[in-house]
Amino acid sequence: MSVLEIKNLHVNVETDQGTREILRGVDLTINEGEIHAIMGPNGSGKSTLAYTIAGHPKYTVVEGEILFDGENVLEMTVDERARAGLFLAMQYPVEIPGVTVTNFLRTAKTAIDGQAPSIRGWVKDVRESMNNLKMDPAFAERNVNEGFSGGEKKRNEILQLELLKPKFAVLDETDSGLDVDALRIVSEGVNRAHENTDVGILLITHYTRILRYIKPDFVHVFVAGRIAEQGGPELAERLEDEGYDRYNVAESATQ
Repeated sequence: MSVLEIKNLHVNVETDQGTREILRGVDLTINEGEIHAIMGPNGSGKSTLAYTIAGHPKYTVVEGEILFDGENVLEMTVDERARAGLFLAMQYPVEIPGVTVTNFLRTAKTAIDGQAPSIRGWVKDVRESMNNLKMDPAFAERNVNEGFSGGEKKRNEILQLELLKPKFAVLDETDSGLDVDALRIVSEGVNRAHENTDVGILLITHYTRILRYIKPDFVHVFVAGRIAEQGGPELAERLEDEGYDRYNVAESATQ
C-alpha cells in the first residue's frame, strides 16, 4: 500500500523582501485511496505544500522530510518524482507551445511506465477520457494549454490524471475559476480516477463547493504555515458556516 508521509516540514521562499518562512512544521500522512482536503485562508501555505511535494526550485526545505513509500522525495528530481507515481495538477497550468496534447500525454506515459503504450489501446483510452470530460476531440491536436480557457486547462489536467494513473495526486485549487458545469465535470473526472485506480489525493482548496462533489475522508485547516485543526467532512461543513476568522484571531494571539 502506497503512503505519503510529511514530517515536521519547514519551507522557506525567497522574496523581494528577503527569505520568508512559509511552512512551519507540517505533519501529514496520506494512505493509498484516501482523499485529504487542505483548506485555509489565502497565504496560509497550501500551495507551497503542493509545489514542495512536486519539487519546485523556488521553495527550500530547511527542516523535515517527505517520504513516499519509504523513499525520500526530497532527494528525487522532478522527473523521478513523476516516475515514482507523484502527480501535481497546478492552480495555473502553463502553456507548452509546439507540443500537442496527444504527444505530451504519450511521451509522459512512456516516461512513467518505461515503455510506450500500444497505439490502438492508447488512442481508445484518450478518446474515452476526453469524451468523459466533455472535451472536443480536436483538443488532442492543439498545443498544450495554448489558447485554452481556464476551464479547458483544468480539464486537461484531469485528463492527465486519468490517463497517467499516478499513485498519488496533489490537486492545487483545481476548482478555481470554474463555473458550476465545469466544476461538476472536473470533479467527476477526479472521482473516476479515484475509483478506477485508488489513487491517494491531496485536494487543496479555499472553498467548500468542490467538496460537494469530491467527498474527503479527512479535512485539514492550514493557518500561517501550520495545520491548525483537522477532522472529517463535518469540519468542511463548519468552515462553510464560520469561515476562517477564528483561526486568524487565534494565530494573532500567539504572535
